[in-house]
Order: sequence, then structure tokens, then C-alpha cells
Amino acid sequence: MSPLPHAFAFDPTHGRALDDLLALGAPPVPADFDVFWRALRAAARRVPPRPRLVRAVEERDGHRIHEVTYDSLGGRCHALLALPVDDRAQHGFVIGHGYGGRADVGAELPLPLPGSAAILPIAPGLPTLGVRPGVPSDPAEHVLHGIAARETYVLGDCVAGLWGAASALLELVPSLEGRLGYLGESFGGGIGALALPWDDRFGAARLTVPTFGNHPLRLTLPCTGSGEAVRDHVRAHPEAVEVLAYFDAATAATRIRVPVLAACALFDPAVPPPGQFAVYGALGGPRRLEVLEAGHFAWEGEASERRSLDRATRDFFRRELL
Repeated sequence: MSPLPHAFAFDPTHGRALDDLLALGAPPVPADFDVFWRALRAAARRVPPRPRLVRAVEERDGHRIHEVTYDSLGGRCHALLALPVDDRAQHGFVIGHGYGGRADVGAELPLPLPGSAAILPIAPGLPTLGVRPGVPSDPAEHVLHGIAARETYVLGDCVAGLWGAASALLELVPSLEGRLGYLGESFGGGIGALALPWDDRFGAARLTVPTFGNHPLRLTLPCTGSGEAVRDHVRAHPEAVEVLAYFDAATAATRIRVPVLAACALFDPAVPPPGQFAVYGALGGPRRLEVLEAGHFAWEGEASERRSLDRATRDFFRRELL
């Protein structure tokens, strides 16, 4: 029985208790998985970021917020940039977002460590600043864009956008070299897991309710998120599983060597918990787990749980990046 009352037509725990979830890991890996990703990273590295500050957005929580653009493998990208008002950034963060896109810095400020700068990229095609001609902005359509081949699948451009964001931040604030962390939630958690193994500029990361974990298992689990669109597509186009194998966050997690704080939910209607815990279970380096009661779901303990996760995040990055 689900621990929280709900009106979904399926059980958002998928009948898995914590012990069951902790036993999960990565699916079989394509033989040339590493070759594919190293080639993509090498291609992205050859693109100079050429960051440009577009406009000042606001000032709050000790930071000036700017809109910034930069070049990435898939084209010009948009991001928000948070710089300390005293211009003394000691640490940097790249912060991914959920599948709804990003309109502002939202709850990302204050940052996990004092004296930090951050770049908050908007994934190609997603609202509002990331909208591009020809790329769907609706998550159910975006997650299928270019899925006919691994070279054209939109998630590759999204990962390259994170690498490009890190390059842009380091060009704007060169003193942050060697002091970068990553935070990503939901879509940003899954994309972050795909990006981290191939970029040694990051020293630690937090992945919260990460998606894209263990596609063979994920395809068997109903949900309300983008995964349901993928399930529908695969039923009609089973050959898509071959492409999805290269974009599996749990498989990529086996290649991550930096410390990772994974926050995974026992109950989640949008991102099935087994996929989340598969990412955690597959992590190849030092890891820490924060078990959440629920993700993508409003419940009475949500605010308290978020505060607890924020404290754990501060402690984690203080230990790993200071």
C-alpha cells in the first residue's frame, strides 16, 4: 500500500520497499557506451563558450542575477547567472532544472555554500529562455525529439548544454577552476548523471529524484511524467530501446567517480522510484543517500523534508568542496 493517500490509477511506490529499491542498479551497457560519450564530450570541448551577459535580472540573497548566453555543441544556449555582490566567488555551481524548464532562479538561492557563484542553464527547447524553433517545449514531446538515432536525440544536446554552462562560468569567473559542484533535480538529475562521468571539472554533485535511470525497468512502470511518453513511443517503436540505452542515467552513474549525494523518493508519481534508486545503486564513486518520503507530490511533510535535504546538501558540499 502506498504510504500517502492519492488518486492515481497506479501505485507511485510500484510496490517497492526500501530494501528492494536499494538492490537496484544499472542495466546491461552497450559495448560502445564510453566511446559514444567520450566522442560527444570531445566535440563539445572544441566549441568555445563565448559567454555574453544579456541583462541584469534582479539582486537578492547577496547575488546579482543576470541573463547570459553561451555557445554549446547544439547551438546558442541561455542561462541565468548568479554572482556574489561582493565579487568574491569562492565556489561555483552548475544547477540543472526539472522538465518544466526555468523562468527564474526560484528556490536555488541561497546556494549550498556561502561565497558561491552559479550558472543555471536552460535546456535546449525548454521554457522559457531555452525555446528553439523546431524543438518541442512540451516535455512529452521534447523527450522524444530526435530519438530515432543516438546522434540526433535531444538529450545529447541537453548534456552538452551543461558542459557548455560549466565552460561559460569558468570563462566568466576563472578563479572557480577546480571548485565546481553540480546540482540537478528530476530532469536535471538525470541529465547531470549523464554529464558527470566525462567532465573532470566537477568535484561533487547532488542528484535529486533523478530521471532516466534503468530504462529497461523504467519502461515497465507507469508514471505521470515524461517517462510515460517514452513508454508509449517504445510500444509503437521498440527499436528506440537501442537509443535509450546510451542515455541511461544508471549506466552513466557506474562511470561517476566524484562524490555524489543522491536524494531518492519512496513515492513519486512522475519519476518512478525504482529508476531513481537504480541511479544511486549504480554510482561508481563515494556516495551518500538521502531517502525522501515523496517526490513530485505535495504532502504535509514536504517543506520539512526539503529543509532537511538543504541541510544535508550544505554539509555534503562543505565536506567535499572546501
